[in-house]
Amino acid sequence: MSDLSPAVLLSAEVLSLEAVVAAVSHPGAGAVVSFVGAVRDTNAGHAVTRLEYEAYPSLATAEMGRILAEIAAELPGVCVAVHHRTGALEVGDAAVICAASAPHREEAFDACRRVIDRVKSRVPIWKREHGPDGPYWVGWKDARCAPGHDAQHAHGRTAHRS
Repeated sequence: MSDLSPAVLLSAEVLSLEAVVAAVSHPGAGAVVSFVGAVRDTNAGHAVTRLEYEAYPSLATAEMGRILAEIAAELPGVCVAVHHRTGALEVGDAAVICAASAPHREEAFDACRRVIDRVKSRVPIWKREHGPDGPYWVGWKDARCAPGHDAQHAHGRTAHRS
């Protein structure tokens, strides 16, 4: 792994694909795979004009570090990195970039998929989408509502959207 780029980064600054790739590049890497998660203009059939990401920084970076360590232990010879944005992002901006290197492509692809899947499921980073209907938190379910009950009944627009 390069000493020039951190393997884990949580930042309000624009992310760099080159920095993430540099974090995993080394002479024994026969394959380097990257994934860029970008802000798209629609989600679940609704227009998106921008996103906001909020995080619990110390927990988010610690959890990302744990994820990378797990994957490195599961796939010997693999080197992984992940950088995630916070703050306001426009359509087309990179929200998350992960990269993996390995002696061979199969392990590099596998490791990169494991990184993004675990980051999305475990890291305390919250996404708020903005569109013509106003802002809403993605994945948020109003705790005042019983399971299976439509959250729109007393709280305005539906609170949960995947």
